[in-house]
Order: sequence, then structure tokens, then C-alpha cells
Amino acid sequence: MGNETFYHALKINSEVCTGCTHCMNVCPTAAIRIKYGKATINEAACTDCGMCLKTCPRQAIYVEQDDFNQIFKFSYRIILLPSVFIGQFPEDISEEQIFSELHNLGFHYVMEVDKSTGLLMEETKHYLQQHPRQRPFISSFCPAVVRLIQVRFPSLIGHIVRLKQAMDIAAIYVRKKYIDKGIPEKEIGVFYVTQCAAKIAAIKCPVGEESSPVDGVINMDFIYNKILLSINRHKSQVLPRVPEQYHLTPQSIQWTLSGGEASNYPGRCLAIDEIHNVIDILEKLENDELTDIDFLELRACDHSCAGGALAINNRFLTIERLQKRMENYIKYNYISINKMAFQVPLLCLLPLNSLAIDKINVDFDLEITSVGSYNYESKVNADVQLVERKAVLNGRIAPAKQEYKRNSHEQYDSTLSSRLKVNIHAGRLPLPKGVLTILDLYTKSIQPIQKIDKQSEKE
Repeated sequence: MGNETFYHALKINSEVCTGCTHCMNVCPTAAIRIKYGKATINEAACTDCGMCLKTCPRQAIYVEQDDFNQIFKFSYRIILLPSVFIGQFPEDISEEQIFSELHNLGFHYVMEVDKSTGLLMEETKHYLQQHPRQRPFISSFCPAVVRLIQVRFPSLIGHIVRLKQAMDIAAIYVRKKYIDKGIPEKEIGVFYVTQCAAKIAAIKCPVGEESSPVDGVINMDFIYNKILLSINRHKSQVLPRVPEQYHLTPQSIQWTLSGGEASNYPGRCLAIDEIHNVIDILEKLENDELTDIDFLELRACDHSCAGGALAINNRFLTIERLQKRMENYIKYNYISINKMAFQVPLLCLLPLNSLAIDKINVDFDLEITSVGSYNYESKVNADVQLVERKAVLNGRIAPAKQEYKRNSHEQYDSTLSSRLKVNIHAGRLPLPKGVLTILDLYTKSIQPIQKIDKQSEKE
């Protein structure tokens, strides 16, 4: 942090507060006191966990948020979503509808931050190997837990994994993406949709950093209502195509739910949610009652981010919707498993001049990212014109197929390695020297097809 003070997003409306003590009784760090009949927050002890917000019967406690119109200070506006945001919506509202309405609200690019969890997971594995003496490792995912450790368990600070989390990684990536397009950094605005007050505090006052790569915060309940209203307004309209690929892997979707992080690491890894349960574990750890733990995934909210203070819907329904989203990833072939056999001549593919190739089998998993179609017109003669309708599948080589099995924690396992297998059947082919020379010249003239970035053409 650049200064010694902490920013807190939780505020108290003294005019509404009646001093009922509900908030004081549930605060895990005793940061709330009643003075002159009104609740007050000790900012040095507050962790922004949001327990007081959830329990206040008068709604006197609220979460301060940035003015939404500040996004228009930037020429290029990017919005980052946690996966639990998608889980807030009814099942009949698709990811594409949500993304489309975000574009209508003024954003140029939409990204789910949990896309970066694959990279984070690999880096965390390296970190665990490189710092064995830091065991047991404590995840730095939840800023409320990090602040809790700073306030109540300072002796455990050294166990916190010192890596940027998915929100920061996504923000850095997408900002660089636009900078690489030649856009000045000052014209790029990155905004995060938050499900809790602690994320706001982490952005406004990041631990160990001068500033956050995120420019502003949008409360989840606020943007949810705007999107839902807009979707209901546009129900009769044709849904415009969005440029983003919006199908997350089960592993990425699971990340923000309880157990989604701990399940990826070796050894004895525990996933604890709800801040009082977290405190109980940290007390046992501090008192050396737990000595055989390798990794702790600690989340302040009940059922992790699904139970965030700014989440709209019931956390159990949110989890159910996200689990269905994981199942749909496989069920509706967002990874399409295909086998294709190609009968091709030598000069079309491989410059292996000494082999007679009679068959090539290409076996791969293709992740479909978008589908399109167009008309292809050709004249047969002056009176007859032939029109063909052609379909285009855009995709990328996908992760190798593996059974997605639920374990006792309702988690999914997958592999991140891509699979592309080419089998060639060939025999010896004695050719005259002149023919080999021609083949050599021909194959040297073959050039790879240049990839065309359609999005760049539009812009």
C-alpha cells in the first residue's frame, strides 16, 4: 500500500441506525461499538467481511460504490466479471445475453476473471514447491481473510501465498491486450463487478501495492438490476453477436466456490468458508493444534463467493446454476470431440520427399468459439446463378478429453494440456533426382496461411 490507512467500503447511515447491537454482536473482530446510541466502525479492526451488512435489520449499513458514469471517462471500457455473477441470473438467461447487454451499457470488452485461474493454479504449484518452509500455505484469494490475519493473527502472515489473484491477473492481461493494439494506457478503463465489500477495499487500498490494475468497482446488485431490466426490455429483439468467448471450463467456474481452489493442489488441503469457521481454524493453526496441513483455502463468506454480501440471489440456487453451467460445458459440446480422416497427397501437407504417404489421420479436440454462415454465389451461365449456403466453425485446439467426475465435494477435475495427434501411414518411394528437385522447390514455396483477426478489422 502507498499509505498507512485502510480504505473501507462499509459505511453506516447514522440517521437510520437505532443502535440495536445486531451488527456489534456478529462482528468477528469486535470492530463495531455503540456510541451515543449509534453504531460506529473502528477502521483499524474492520476486515470488510460484510457480516454487519447482512445482519442489520434497519439497512443502516451500506457499501459505498463508485459512480457508474465514471466509466465514460475512458475511451475503451472493459468490465471484469466473477463467475458467480452469471449464477445470479435465471436459467433462461444465457451468458451471451448478459454479455450483449453489458456492451449495450457502454463496455467494449467483457471478461470473466476466472479465465485466468489456469495460469494462477500453475504459478501457485510452482510457489508451493519453491517455498516448502512456508507450509501450511494460506490462499490470498479472499481479501477479507488476508485483512483478518493482519488484524487478529499477525503471526500467520508469513504463511499467506504472495501471488496476484485472478482479478489482478485478468486486469493486467486485458489492459496489455489493448495497449498492444496501440491504444494509450490512459484511455483504457478496467472495472470489476464485486460481490463483496472486501474486494472494493482490496482495489482501493491493495496490500503490498501502490495501486491496483483495476480502475473502478461496480457493485454486483447494482449492475445486476441494470442488466435484468435491459434484457426484459429487449426480449423481442434479435440478440447481436458478441466477440467474446464466454464458455468457462468447469475448473474455472468452480474456482470461486468452496473447494474449487484447494482441490487442485497436492497433500492435505482444506477448504473453509464463513468467517467464524475461518477464525476457528486460524486459532487452531496459531496454537499448533493443526500441524499436518499443506494448503488452506479460506473464504469469509458462507459458501464462498456465492454467499457474498452484494450477491442478489440465494447462495444455494447460485451454486446449483453454476453446477449446471459446468455440466452444460460438456453436455452441449462446448468442447466438441471429433475424429477426422484425411486422404491427402504429399504436396498438400508434408515436405517428406522420400516417403509415399497414402493416409493421414488427424485426431484432435476442438473447442468451438463461434459459429457463422454466409452465402457463396457463382454463375453457371448467363441465365443461371448458383447460391450455396456455407457454415463456418471457429475454434481452437481444446484440452484433452477426460472424464469430469464429481468427488465428495462436488468438484470437477480436468487437464489443461491440449491434444493434437497426427498418424501417418507411408512407405518408401524411390524417385528420380529431377523429380526430387521439383518437389523440393515446390515445398519451399508453401507458406502458412496468415491468421486474420476479424475483431481488429472491425476496429
